[in-house]
Amino acid sequence: MNEVERILDQMDRAWEGDAWHGPPVKRVLENVTAELAAQRPIHSAHSIWEIVNHVASWNRIVRHRLIGDPIEPTPEADWPPVWDVSDVAWKRTLETLDENRKLLLKTVEEMKDDQLNVQLPGEGYTNYVMLHGLIQHDLYHAGQIAILKKAVR
Repeated sequence: MNEVERILDQMDRAWEGDAWHGPPVKRVLENVTAELAAQRPIHSAHSIWEIVNHVASWNRIVRHRLIGDPIEPTPEADWPPVWDVSDVAWKRTLETLDENRKLLLKTVEEMKDDQLNVQLPGEGYTNYVMLHGLIQHDLYHAGQIAILKKAVR
């Protein structure tokens, strides 16, 4: 297994595979309805929906950075607002999350190990660090979602 394959394995384990820490992102989102996703059981915390938008956004941002587009997110792009809390809008949100994830995985699958050592312009870290950071980021937010689900029920 080369390093890109190892990173892809970790991305898969965090997302929908056999993560040793607990449930992966996709499993945490199972059975989350639009109504549940929109609730804010902890007043000062983000809702599940806001977190999912944020995770989807960062999967898109990381992909852009990997292909050489040094995207710098605005606050609204970092934490996209939720304007519509309908079932249709929640379905679209989950589809966007899946699509951004698939595009990111395709980009990583096409990488060579030596590209992992490329430093991102103005960021002070490499593609390797960014990809591991994204895995950590996704798992951090999966934990938040798990807690929010328990707080609502």
